[in-house]
Amino acid sequence: MKKTSIFIMLLVCAYASSQNINDVLRFANEELQGTPRYQAMGGAFGALGGDLSALNNNPAGSAIFNHGVFTVTGTNYNRDNTANYFGSNRNVNFNEVDLNQIGGVLVFNNNDDTSDWNRIAVAFNYDLVQNFENRLSVEGRSNQGIDSYFLAFADGLPLGNILLREGEFLEDAYLDIGAQQGFADQQAFLGYFGGVIDPAAMEDDNTVYNRNASYSEVNQQFQRRTNGYNGKYTFNLGAQYRESISFGASINVHSVFYDQLDIFTEDGYDTDSEIQFTTFDNYLRTEGSGFSFSLGSIIKLNETVRIGASYQSPTWYRLTDDFSQRINSDLADDDIQFINFDVVNLFETYTLKTPGKLMGSMALIFGKHGLLSVDYGYQDMSQARLRPSDDPNFAVVNSDIASQLTGVSSVRVGGEYRIQRFSLRGGYRFEQSPYENGDLIGDLTGFSGGIGYDFGGSRLDLAVNRTEQEVGLQLFDVGVTTPAMIDRVNTNVSIGYTYHF
Repeated sequence: MKKTSIFIMLLVCAYASSQNINDVLRFANEELQGTPRYQAMGGAFGALGGDLSALNNNPAGSAIFNHGVFTVTGTNYNRDNTANYFGSNRNVNFNEVDLNQIGGVLVFNNNDDTSDWNRIAVAFNYDLVQNFENRLSVEGRSNQGIDSYFLAFADGLPLGNILLREGEFLEDAYLDIGAQQGFADQQAFLGYFGGVIDPAAMEDDNTVYNRNASYSEVNQQFQRRTNGYNGKYTFNLGAQYRESISFGASINVHSVFYDQLDIFTEDGYDTDSEIQFTTFDNYLRTEGSGFSFSLGSIIKLNETVRIGASYQSPTWYRLTDDFSQRINSDLADDDIQFINFDVVNLFETYTLKTPGKLMGSMALIFGKHGLLSVDYGYQDMSQARLRPSDDPNFAVVNSDIASQLTGVSSVRVGGEYRIQRFSLRGGYRFEQSPYENGDLIGDLTGFSGGIGYDFGGSRLDLAVNRTEQEVGLQLFDVGVTTPAMIDRVNTNVSIGYTYHF
């Protein structure tokens, strides 16, 4: 009787289709989210404080509050992805609503006139710093068939390494090969029993393989659906000295969940091709947690000018992956359907360290009429690391990170103008590509705006935040490597309520 659900712990931590540079960048970046006021002003709050999401920039911002505050924010996320692949364009647009921020601060003012310390503030805030909900679709006529992917793993591999043992089920062999021989042998096994490739000779020591498909170009359809979040819980302590210098420190705890479903279909082969269709799907799930800390200060030079500086430590993530695949074609083994998403490769926990970040800020305060603020941040992405570093697969990825990634400068500009109880806000954001050559990921630019109304003891805020970035997506890490260029436009509309006490 066939098994429909098999789980096995692999002895290696990394595998070719999971951890790579783009997967590292997924957790190293934080989106511009948070309260509507924070988003509307482009997140330029490093020298301002006085907003719960500003703790992401500078933990000294809690000491700017004069009294207790509670804020909650909900956001509608609009994702608009246009993919160009070999001259063909596909667009996917979808919306999702989520609660992305909630937090509060308690302020303890010092009534002792002889003390130089004015207040202490204790804050807690939750920000959804990354929302992984996304959909994209790629379609085009390519000269790189999926057989190139499997041949890249199979060439040079003895056929005997991927054959079934006597009485062995197909799904058992798939898992055993992955656990004992590694990811490359496992993919060659899929290509063979999936009917995509065949050995040149049916001998155990054969190391040459041929494609079963005949084509000059093939139709390819690829869909990627991602879900999940990176939520950051911030525990903060701030203090103000002589009304001119504020200090702060935060401990941040991350909760991570990410799943990715890739659905790939290929057809349009030559009419005399043995294969007329191939499907190959992959499912990845990542779960884990992270820890970081931050330190900062804000100095009030005079009634108009404030400057700020902060350090955000690396984030240390502990992550666990599980991975499933399925394949089919005209020539696939009759039992190939037993290798499906119920047959799961489990991997040992690994560690990802994202680079720390330095930020300098300046703000101009024009009394009760408004303000202007600028933040500059620097983060060296080439310092990201996967561990254990003695794992040979991680060593390859870490070498790629060090050679291909670079320092990232970011600039945020924000302003606010007050008209009685109304506040009008605007912001701009720019972030360099983390890649040395900028081909796979382009620079990010963003514009934002918003409005707020002060009821006296509370405030209602609305923000619209739009970013645009061009991203190159390789459908597979090897073989099918010509990237689809994704024009990614994210538009967030947020509404938040703040209560003063």
